[in-house]
Amino acid sequence: MALQWMILTYVVAAEAAIALLLTLPAPKLLKTRFVSLISLILQPALFVVPFAGFQLLDIYWKMEHRLTCTSDICTAAERDRSEKSLYKAQRNVILCSAACLLYWCIYRICKYYKDIESLEEVEKKFKEE
Repeated sequence: MALQWMILTYVVAAEAAIALLLTLPAPKLLKTRFVSLISLILQPALFVVPFAGFQLLDIYWKMEHRLTCTSDICTAAERDRSEKSLYKAQRNVILCSAACLLYWCIYRICKYYKDIESLEEVEKKFKEE
């Protein structure tokens, strides 16, 4: 069951690295090529959004149908296990949210950069006239 969380962790780490590289200053030619490469990767990488959504639904279902340990009959080990499960679920919700948010940020950064390039071309065309 931990494989999907490891995959999602690596995807979030890769998205964070890409977002960092996109926001660092770089020469125009290098930046243009990097943004075009990332733009090509964005469409196949969209799998992360439904994957994270499915994982969020799985967490929600497990939390709704989880046995709670609230009575005096529960041992300390059972309470610790219950709390550990709750903390893991909270961590995984943050991970899923970060995956979706970082994907959106990368998409918007690439879109803004392409919009700026097109506006620069229009400005250059008007200056030549």
